Amino acid sequence: MRLIRFDCKLTLQARGQTNMACQIFTIGPFCMHQKTFPRKAALLLSVSLGLAATPSLVSAKPAMPMITYDQYGLDLAGRNTSVKPGDSFFDYANGSFLKTLEIPSDMSSYGPFNALAETSRQRIQSILKDLSAHPVDQPQTINEKLGTYYASFMDEKAVEAVGAKPLEAEIATIHQIKDLKTFAQFSGASAVTFSSSPFSVDVDVDAKDPTKYALSIDQAGLGMPDRDNYLKPEFASKKAAYQAYITQLLTLVHWADPAKSAADVVAFETDIAKVHWARTELRDPDKTYNPMTVAALVNSTPSFDWMTWLLAAGVPSAGLEQRTVIVGEPSAIKAEADLIAKTDLDTLRAWQAFHTASNSASFLSDPFVQARFAYAKAMSGQPALAARWKRGVDFTSGAMEMALGKIYVDRYFPASDRAAMQTLTGNLKAAFHNRLEHNTWMSAQTREAALKKLGSFEIQVGYPNEWRDYSDLVVKKGDVYGNAERAFAFEWHYQLSHLDKVVDRNEWLMSPATVNAYNNPRFVEVVFPAAILQPPFFNPKADPAVNYGAIGGVIGHEMTHSFDDKGRKYDDKGRLRNWWTKEDGERFQKLADRFGAQYDAFEVQPGVHVNGKLTMGENIADLGGLTLALDAYHASLNGKPAPVIDGLTGDQRVFMGWAQVWRQKLRPDTEKQLVVIDPHSPPKARVNIPMHNIDLWYKAWNVQPGDKLYLAPDQRVKIW
Repeated sequence: MRLIRFDCKLTLQARGQTNMACQIFTIGPFCMHQKTFPRKAALLLSVSLGLAATPSLVSAKPAMPMITYDQYGLDLAGRNTSVKPGDSFFDYANGSFLKTLEIPSDMSSYGPFNALAETSRQRIQSILKDLSAHPVDQPQTINEKLGTYYASFMDEKAVEAVGAKPLEAEIATIHQIKDLKTFAQFSGASAVTFSSSPFSVDVDVDAKDPTKYALSIDQAGLGMPDRDNYLKPEFASKKAAYQAYITQLLTLVHWADPAKSAADVVAFETDIAKVHWARTELRDPDKTYNPMTVAALVNSTPSFDWMTWLLAAGVPSAGLEQRTVIVGEPSAIKAEADLIAKTDLDTLRAWQAFHTASNSASFLSDPFVQARFAYAKAMSGQPALAARWKRGVDFTSGAMEMALGKIYVDRYFPASDRAAMQTLTGNLKAAFHNRLEHNTWMSAQTREAALKKLGSFEIQVGYPNEWRDYSDLVVKKGDVYGNAERAFAFEWHYQLSHLDKVVDRNEWLMSPATVNAYNNPRFVEVVFPAAILQPPFFNPKADPAVNYGAIGGVIGHEMTHSFDDKGRKYDDKGRLRNWWTKEDGERFQKLADRFGAQYDAFEVQPGVHVNGKLTMGENIADLGGLTLALDAYHASLNGKPAPVIDGLTGDQRVFMGWAQVWRQKLRPDTEKQLVVIDPHSPPKARVNIPMHNIDLWYKAWNVQPGDKLYLAPDQRVKIW
């Protein structure tokens, strides 16, 4: 997986890496994807011991909280009708449901995304239980590999019997790091081992020439979710928990003076955090696109042995010095390289030992599992560890997600659902075309280019046109640690194989079994995996208004990403290129800034506000998505009046459909962390703020001056 399928809940940065190569935009719920992590980091996160990398953690209890919908697709009983829609539409639509909802003990949040992800996980478990009934020593077919992979992880007794032995060889190698060259060599090998690296390397589509792939290098090296965790006093207790975790793991690997070494590691990472770019800076694709040859990188940043590092990562040696790399954050990378050069080797070895142990903890014995979860619990407030079978499902999915996705589609995704979704996406695209044609603030020149870009959209539904081949992945019965390490290496070699080849536009960045959707600006495409095409998002039998508010809003959200503050920088060919007139760009930015100020003012907890700049792209996509959903619903009526159902007009049901998609409850620690790391706004903001900028919402719910959400017409922001 190239994505963190945080689509992240609270994300522990596995391997300390925050690779920023692949820019995609998602619906959420907790996706930090404008910049994404490398596939190895994503796989590690997929089994992060109960905190997980996706919002699909499920309860240790026999029953999950129920989310029920009537025959029309809404949960009318879940409303709190004592709340005026104009005071908080989120609470009006969801208040009674959320009042009684208890987050399952092994989850950090709960809502429709989680419920659907649980369904997906249970279905995959059913597949894997069938395939794992008879694991084989040397599996050859994909079904044998899937079954043996899962069965090996589930053999807990065998895992406990070997304890930490699989890790011993790497720890011994770390002790042999004698200079900066051997440190660079060991760090470079992190592409194919459990070790870590202060920089991330990835292969992705070149942002300015999307017909080819490019090598990218980005800042990394932190073990906590964000630089703010190290630098802001409000996260002091989390930083202390992290240091305790480092101490515990170093103790488990018999490291000398683990407490002192842990303090040194935290101090080292704090210095790294000081030079890292902030997430708001990382959102600018122009700033993070800095091509140079490897030779130029070596000359500009000579304090780190880049050649040794890249060769250890397996980058081809032929012509390496003249190979172009896209450097994401030049100043941060240079400062971090200089910091490494002046850091004592004892600290660098301890840093590497800790991260290697942490990255492999999921695949070792219970003391490692419990240590990692204790830290996860301290960060998120989640009280219980996910059951082993759930971690096993994530483990196997992370290694062979597209193979499982193919089986998932064959079993659970009817062709009729794909056809219905294709019709819906066509309707949303037509609504967007009409809205662009009648845009009042955009010049004719930019409007023509925008319409051309919309016309270039490729919309993929359910599953990819081609499936991945896993024939070269080696799986061995009973070798949990080795299977994971080989899966990392397999993924990295797969990425390396793309270098110097024509871009494969059939490649998906999510499995069909993922409850999410995304926009890939370099492919000018939007993708809707099969698993999200279920109630409450999509129900072919539901009232059309509800479907338009729910999945229609999702479709519109993904389309709008191509015209948000980042996506708009890519043209109709997927090239990072300014195709706007100067005046139109300035007008857009003024609208975006006004919109962002509304989110800056939104208080999540006392004194904790949404970061309007960090969430800008997702916020614009939410407003655009809901607006397009309304337009498309109106067009679908073909001039006929919308029926009134259960006392609700058609427009009211569209708004309810959107609002109930985001009916989610989060643990306070998780909520506070997500404000720092998640480019999506919290659920209440995703409902209330877009709605009070839409004129039809005021008419639908009779919102009047004096209502808490009321905005005067000239204060409402209309972008798309």
